[in-house]
Amino acid sequence: MSSSPRSVASDTIACVRQALNKTKIEVTEEQCELLARHLDLVLSYNERLNLTRITDPTEAAYLHVADSLLLLSAVEGAPRGVLLDIGTGGGFPGLPLAIVSGRKSVLADSVRKKVAAVDEFVHELGLARRVTTEATRVEELAKRRRGGFSVVTARAVAQSNVLVEYAAPLLCRNGRLVVAKARPSREELDAADRAAKLCGMKRVSRETFELPDERGHREVIVYERVGNPSVKLPRNTGMAQH
Repeated sequence: MSSSPRSVASDTIACVRQALNKTKIEVTEEQCELLARHLDLVLSYNERLNLTRITDPTEAAYLHVADSLLLLSAVEGAPRGVLLDIGTGGGFPGLPLAIVSGRKSVLADSVRKKVAAVDEFVHELGLARRVTTEATRVEELAKRRRGGFSVVTARAVAQSNVLVEYAAPLLCRNGRLVVAKARPSREELDAADRAAKLCGMKRVSRETFELPDERGHREVIVYERVGNPSVKLPRNTGMAQH
C-alpha cells in the first residue's frame, strides 16, 4: 500500500528543510511547508507530464528548491513590485521566490501544458490572489505589459544576452533581471554586457555558490535597467539576438 499524501508531504518537508539548512537559506515553517507541497506536486505531476528529470525528493529539494532560492537576495534588492519568472517550467524559480519573498508574481512559459500544471499548483497552494500564470512568449508579454515588472528571473532558459533583450522592455526603471547559470563562459558574459549596453541595462553583480555535497556550481548574475534602449524592443517573436 502506498504512503498517504500526508506522509509523502512530511518526507518532502524533511528533505526541503535539510536542503535549506545546508545552503543556509532561512524560511519560516509555513514557507517550508508550502515549498515542500509545491515540490510534492511537481514530482507527482511528473509521472504524466515531463516537468523535471530529477525525481528523487532529496535531490529535487537541493536542485530545484534551494537552487531557486539562491536568487532570493538578488530579488529582494529589486524595487518593490511584481516579479516575472520566464521559462518557469514546473514553477522554478518563480514559485519558491514568490512563496518566500511575498511578492506578487507572474509565472510565464510558452508551453501551455506546463503553465496549466503550474496554475493548478498555485491554486492548490492557496496563492492565487498574488500569483498568476501566462502561457505566452515573453516578446508578446512585453507588448502587453511593457515596464510592468520590477524583477525578471530566469533559470536555465537561454543565453544571457537573449535574456537581457527579453527582460529590458518588461522592466521598470531600476528593475532587475536576475539570471541563474551553471558555468557561464566569458564569451557569454561579454555578449550579455554588449546587449545590456544596447538595451539600457547594466550588469551590477555576479555571485557564485556551491551547492552542498558537490551538487554543482551556480552563478547568479544581476542586470539593472538604467536607461532607455537604443534598439527597438521587444523584437518580433524569435528575433532576439543569439
